[in-house]
Order: sequence, then structure tokens, then C-alpha cells
Amino acid sequence: MKLITGYFLSPIGWLEIKAYSTYIISLKFVDNINLPFRKSKSKLIIKLTKQLNGYFKHKRRVFDLPCNLNGTEFQLKVWGKVLAVPYGKTTSYTKIAIQLGSSKNARAVGNAVGGNPIPILIPCHRVIGENKEMVGYSGGLWRKQWLLEHEGYDNQLLLQFKSQKTHSSKRQ
Repeated sequence: MKLITGYFLSPIGWLEIKAYSTYIISLKFVDNINLPFRKSKSKLIIKLTKQLNGYFKHKRRVFDLPCNLNGTEFQLKVWGKVLAVPYGKTTSYTKIAIQLGSSKNARAVGNAVGGNPIPILIPCHRVIGENKEMVGYSGGLWRKQWLLEHEGYDNQLLLQFKSQKTHSSKRQ
């Protein structure tokens, strides 16, 4: 099978899609794309870009595409829990760790969430710190904040994050 690469320009930057003909293996934010690039002819990548368009236009909340996740048994369990977090809601690393058997595994859950190969599809932006703090996102915290706001997550958390960001930029 041949690995296919495609790109999608989202409201928060370029996404690089890697797939084989029958399943997606990665989706990641990239700062630069290999120019010039041609629009992908892969039916699967075209279908994913249509679903991403729907998501960013508030017309889609769930993705239904075949993915092949390469991870440990623990990572797969964590990603399964992240998939279960509803659109517009959040959970914490500790809550997922407890669901998997021990609150002491919160850091391991964080590492697994950080290794998510298909953010947005597996909505790791919906996982926040135990004290509702905005922590960790492979695409950058500003994208995490944008995605949560896009999904209608309205909480003091976002206000606290904006306030922290403003205060830290004033100190510099």
C-alpha cells in the first residue's frame, strides 16, 4: 500500500493528513506545507476534508472515517475514553486515569493524550487539567482554546486562560 499525504487549510492553520487507501493514520498541524501541492485524489482524504469542513462550519460533531491507530494498549484505552467525551464538554486527565483504574496514572494519561496521532478526530482538546486549567495540546494552547470555544464550551476556564495570557504578555 502507498502512503498518501494531503493537506487541509482550517481556520486555525494547515492540517497534514496521512493515509493509506483504506484508513487514516495521522492528522497534525503543520506550519509549512510542501508547495506546490496538488489537491489529493484519495477518496478517503477528500471525505476527511469534507468532514473537517463540516466540523469547522458547525455542521458536524462526530467523524466517521476508518483510522488505524498505532499505539500501546494503554494509549488505545486512553484514546477510547477521549473519543467518548461529548462535543462541547471536557474531562480531565485525572478523571480518565480514574476510569482506567488509578488516579496515579494521570501523567501517563497526559502522555497518551499527547501522543494522539489524529487530533480533532480524537478530540484531545477536550481534556483539561484537574483544576480546569488549560494545559498541553500538540497544536498549541491557542488552538486548544479556539477548538473549545468553537464547540461552545463556555467556562471561566477560558477566561482564566485569556487573563493569564494577557498578564504574562504584560510582564515581558
